[in-house]
Amino acid sequence: MIDVIIVGGGPTGLMLAGELRLHGVHAVVLEKEAEPTEVVRALGLHARSIEVMDQRGLLDRFLAHGRTYPAGGFFAGIGKPSPSGLDSAHAYVLAIPQTTTDRLLAEHATELGAEIRRGHRLVGLSQDEDGVTAELADGTRLRSRWLVGCDGGRSTVRKLLGVGFPGEPSRVDTLLGEVELTAPPETLAAVVAEVRRTQLRFGVMPLGNGLHRFVVPAEGVADDRSVPPTLEEVRQQLRAVAGTDFGVYSARWLSRFGDATRQAERYRVGRVLLAGDAAHIHPPTGGQGLNLGIQDAFNLGWKLAAQVGGRAPDDLLDSYHAERHPVAADVLDNTRAQMELMSLAPGARAVRRLVSELMDFDEVNRYLTEKIIAIGIRYDFGAGHELLGRRLRDIELKQGRLYARMHAGRGLLLDQTGRLSVAGWTDRVDHVVDVGDELDVPAVLLRPDGHVAWAGEDPAALLSGLRRWFGAPVSG
Repeated sequence: MIDVIIVGGGPTGLMLAGELRLHGVHAVVLEKEAEPTEVVRALGLHARSIEVMDQRGLLDRFLAHGRTYPAGGFFAGIGKPSPSGLDSAHAYVLAIPQTTTDRLLAEHATELGAEIRRGHRLVGLSQDEDGVTAELADGTRLRSRWLVGCDGGRSTVRKLLGVGFPGEPSRVDTLLGEVELTAPPETLAAVVAEVRRTQLRFGVMPLGNGLHRFVVPAEGVADDRSVPPTLEEVRQQLRAVAGTDFGVYSARWLSRFGDATRQAERYRVGRVLLAGDAAHIHPPTGGQGLNLGIQDAFNLGWKLAAQVGGRAPDDLLDSYHAERHPVAADVLDNTRAQMELMSLAPGARAVRRLVSELMDFDEVNRYLTEKIIAIGIRYDFGAGHELLGRRLRDIELKQGRLYARMHAGRGLLLDQTGRLSVAGWTDRVDHVVDVGDELDVPAVLLRPDGHVAWAGEDPAALLSGLRRWFGAPVSG
């Protein structure tokens, strides 16, 4: 029997597969497409996702294929500089195509031993108290202990579960693609700059090798968004919005997307869970979707691995929904707000001007930027130290960096007292006594995802935190 079937081979599913394999879980990814897609929907990683890659020893791979830019100007496209005092060693955005992110995560997962089976489409599932049966389009049936739907906004898993997906349908569509064009660079730059003074959903940017990526509002809302636009439809919309079609020809790929905003009512039904776009969809404003899915997987992976390994506390797996559902709800709200601020209506433009003025205050700019880059998240672990529930930034230890200690996906006790112990949990938690000068609390217990599970110096409280997040000790 397979331990975990992951339906969907996008960034969420691939990240989850790698996380599970760190703990020896037999993970199989089922991807319906026979070949990796060429469609580049997402263009970068924000600070928290960059931290995630650093925590797993993957960051150098990503940096080698991307370019870094200051972490500013994300909120509704309001052009402000990066705010001061961002609490991250990676306070930048990494521009990298989603196709490259997918490839790097797939390489990582397979290096760890995950199976990625392409051309396998899920059409049915059932579950009982012992496991899940997955039915594929070719009639094959697979049996697993758990199954996770990471299969996108039109998730088959979510539909088969009958999980509600409330929210708002698309009001507008946008065309997207990569094309060649004949317009000279100076004409392209001048027209784009002029159009974007009022139409923030429009853009054309060079990609190199003669290719250009375009984004342009569609004429209406498509009945079936899975049907790509034609090149002639793209030309018509470019002329309608920009007054020219730039001589576009030879499309590499074309696509369309809407601004629907929806969230699954539940992220878990028995032995089946949802993550990424299968659990939430929203407009792409701020570039949060791919990042949100990767962070879902980072939260879920170690918890599901503990469940498979029989060492999870009773409510550990349920904490996935409890922690990540509010995070996605907040992203849905901030994308709703950003879409309003990008409207051409006079009232919305007036509010946009006011928000822009407020963002000249560094505190406001930092607050809104942290929403986008996800470093301000605090999970509700109850009352306690101000660090409780927050992820800890990378800090210098006396022997190396904090994130370099987290590559194996284990818990970590940073102990400046020298009096604490993780005896009974050494199979799951590492203990570092020689901490350094950047930690201004006697000790912290970090979960495998880097969030602070306990802070202080009371040994009894530490034992309670260890039991709560890592289960029973190996003896006594």
